[in-house]
Amino acid sequence: MGKYDTILKHYPDFPIPGIDFIDIMPLLQNREAFKSIVNDIADALTCPNVATVEARGFLFAAPLLTETENVANVIAIRKKGKLPFSGDDLHDVAITKEYGKDHVYYRLSDIAAGVPDGDIMYVSILDDILATGGTAKGIAEALNSEKVTVDGKTYQVKVKEFVFIVELASEIPGAAEMLSQIAPVRSIIKV
Repeated sequence: MGKYDTILKHYPDFPIPGIDFIDIMPLLQNREAFKSIVNDIADALTCPNVATVEARGFLFAAPLLTETENVANVIAIRKKGKLPFSGDDLHDVAITKEYGKDHVYYRLSDIAAGVPDGDIMYVSILDDILATGGTAKGIAEALNSEKVTVDGKTYQVKVKEFVFIVELASEIPGAAEMLSQIAPVRSIIKV
């Protein structure tokens, strides 16, 4: 058993029959567990720019800005209508989740606020759960097609890694392998 096994909660058949929902919110009810998981996430990240999906991802990414010197920029990926924007700053990403298709959005200006490395603006994708990998794959493919301009210089955006709080390795095999064709995959907890 891992150190988080007794903290996570499972809800079978939620939100639809056949889905085993892993609830990570109890990590927020335990100060030591939350501090530990934030440290584990910080240790897994090798990139200063972290793209994360609402809403649970925000809860675990934001503390990284104060808990580690390695993270300098959090890029919010949100549902429709949640990110204010002007011009062509907002980008739409079609994703496939384990229970249907959806869309999420990010702003190029949020990526451009990051820290480049040479000619590349590397981005780590942090998400709460790795199930089918559809959300992470859609976001990674979209990010890898972007370029951002900072102070007159253009940088290719490239996903450097995926970091997941929980990977459903036994229930949905192959998701991590699929994503590893794009970038390395690290999971803090595997169930």
